Amino acid sequence: MGVVTYEQANLLLRLYETRRESRLREARSWFVANFRAQSPEEIAQKYPQGSEANASMRMVLSYWEMAASMANRGLIDDDFFFENSGEGFLVYEKVRELLPAMRAAYKNPLAWSHLEAFGKRMETWQEKRAPGSVAAMRARMQAAAAASAKAAGE
Repeated sequence: MGVVTYEQANLLLRLYETRRESRLREARSWFVANFRAQSPEEIAQKYPQGSEANASMRMVLSYWEMAASMANRGLIDDDFFFENSGEGFLVYEKVRELLPAMRAAYKNPLAWSHLEAFGKRMETWQEKRAPGSVAAMRARMQAAAAASAKAAGE
């Protein structure tokens, strides 16, 4: 475990304060409960430009891309950040398989690259500390998505 500086602790607290902003809190809640898509086309259909859902999706992804960028650049100790950023890994998991197609659709090979690098590092970190926990989380997420889709009549 690395040494956490006062500046790193302050940065983490500032990131947390941003997460508490009411509109972002609403967007995060929506994203965790409702975001389900298999392709950029499905995203465009379910969450069209100008909709509240699209705004929520963009807010969550841009927030975690920004936070991941800070961690990826070494501005905060990985252990410290990962211990306090489980939601970021959940967000990454919800878009992990979509990223290549999203990058192609936007013609931007770097889109969400910080979120992806963060997610991969956090997965390795988590599995090292609690083997099998990532697979268990993925199974819980799949079950929750299936139940939600069934309830929504999808």
